[in-house]
Amino acid sequence: IMITKITGQLVALQNDTLTLKIDAFEHEVLIPEFTRRQLQGHLGQAVSLHTIEYLEGNPMQGRMTPRLVGFLSEAEREFFELFCSVDGVGVKKALRAMVRPVREVATAIEEQDDKSLSGLPGIGPATAERIIAKLRRKVPKFALLVAREDRGTIEVEPDIVSETFDVLRGLGHSEAEARRLLDAALASKKKYKDVQTLIEAIYQQSHK
Repeated sequence: IMITKITGQLVALQNDTLTLKIDAFEHEVLIPEFTRRQLQGHLGQAVSLHTIEYLEGNPMQGRMTPRLVGFLSEAEREFFELFCSVDGVGVKKALRAMVRPVREVATAIEEQDDKSLSGLPGIGPATAERIIAKLRRKVPKFALLVAREDRGTIEVEPDIVSETFDVLRGLGHSEAEARRLLDAALASKKKYKDVQTLIEAIYQQSHK
């Protein structure tokens, strides 16, 4: 059974791993730097992580260890899996490279900013070009992820934002126009419970 979500008490936070206590067990989860920053100050609190599982080790030697990689939202996990799918990247390199928030990395890919991408740890110019070529058309919704506030909450759930983006595109708006409309609505700091509410707010605002 693949583990896709794990909830427990955050008992330790290191540079690239954290430890969750769940009943009598403690589970080690790998985390990229941007996730570690989001969790600073949350030691001792209950944390839910969206996870991917992979096997670490050398299959030729038969020593394969199952590992979990954790993120605070499904959208961040989805982006990480896309990032890993590029030739020459993979889980270990992606873990090391993801020092910036998903929104910033996705924006760099969308804008074909190979200089910013090649500045990520372990990502050189050639890999940056492959990332842009493979992911440029897949990342617009991730560029819309709302920045987390210092207290670690999200004003709008990322999946509501990305679904609304898809709806706006379906209604004939360009990617740039859809982002502009969304950013304007999200700037109000209101909380939107679903896609319909966010769409209504966008159209009310655009008709003012």
